[in-house]
Amino acid sequence: MKGKQEDMNVPEPTKAELEILQVLWEYGPSTVRLVNDKLNEQREVNYTSTLKQMQIMAEKGILKRDESQMKHIYIPVEAEQKTKGHLLTKFVDTLYKGSASSLVMQLLGNKQASKEEIKEIREMLNKLDKSK
Repeated sequence: MKGKQEDMNVPEPTKAELEILQVLWEYGPSTVRLVNDKLNEQREVNYTSTLKQMQIMAEKGILKRDESQMKHIYIPVEAEQKTKGHLLTKFVDTLYKGSASSLVMQLLGNKQASKEEIKEIREMLNKLDKSK
């Protein structure tokens, strides 16, 4: 993993923290209420649990808290692509010994890709070939 952790300025989020980040990335800076409501669309989550988790995330430096209004607004510190890129690199390094092709082969072998998805993958591969 050659220093990838140092590239990331914030701690690696847990699974529960990633769920919160997904909401914030999709809906932008939000209150705890909005985040909790969106989480509850997937599974039952207590408001106080979401509040506590987001407060911890702010303490860890994963979120920033805007306290200028009555209702505090939480904002992710890192952009979605940066966080996902770091986690994906760690995943590939750990489970596939750094081989992206092994990951892709397993993904395509385990899940039936639609014709549209295969077309998009081909287009991406063609762009990568042309850029080299």
